[in-house]
Amino acid sequence: MKIIGYLLCIAGFLMLILKGIDYTKKEKLVDAGPVEISVKEKKTLTWPFYAGAIAVVAGITLVVMDSRTKK
Repeated sequence: MKIIGYLLCIAGFLMLILKGIDYTKKEKLVDAGPVEISVKEKKTLTWPFYAGAIAVVAGITLVVMDSRTKK
């Protein structure tokens, strides 16, 4: 459980720092024999601020709960 808590904390901090991820999607428009026409689109994957905060709080909770149960 402690490892999952640490991973959630790291992911949550990254989500707080990085507001989104940009990527490029290549899509085929026409594929007629030797002729191929494709388009590259820039897209952004975003998440709300509170999602990162929830991940950090959940990770801290898992780490604290795991350390309390092993005493």
